[in-house]
Amino acid sequence: MKRTPINPWPWSLKLGYNQAEIIEQSTRQLNCAGQTAVDAQGNPQHLEDMRKQIALALDNLEAVLNAAGMGLVNITKLSIYTTDVNEAMQHFDLFGSRFGPVAAAPPMTLLGVTQLAIPGLMFEIEACAAD
Repeated sequence: MKRTPINPWPWSLKLGYNQAEIIEQSTRQLNCAGQTAVDAQGNPQHLEDMRKQIALALDNLEAVLNAAGMGLVNITKLSIYTTDVNEAMQHFDLFGSRFGPVAAAPPMTLLGVTQLAIPGLMFEIEACAAD
């Protein structure tokens, strides 16, 4: 897969994402459901801790990607939903610590929502990936 970042303005790079990417020579595409802070049985975890919820949601996303033979480097788009945008942004260093080592900066959208499907969860991340 060949990725070409598109950034008419550099400001998003400081936040760790490209405005767009051209994806060429892709053979498979993976569309992931939203991943949250749940355990292997689907039980919500870390109900009062945004940072731990983000970390576990990222762990769960990586597990889905790995099950498809992919990794964070294969993500072509992220959609993030949170019940508290300001608090979530305080923990975006977690994204840098995961995506930085693989030199990935996929386009992303962050949306504030009133609630997620599972009561008590504050953060959900869905992804599209390709190889």
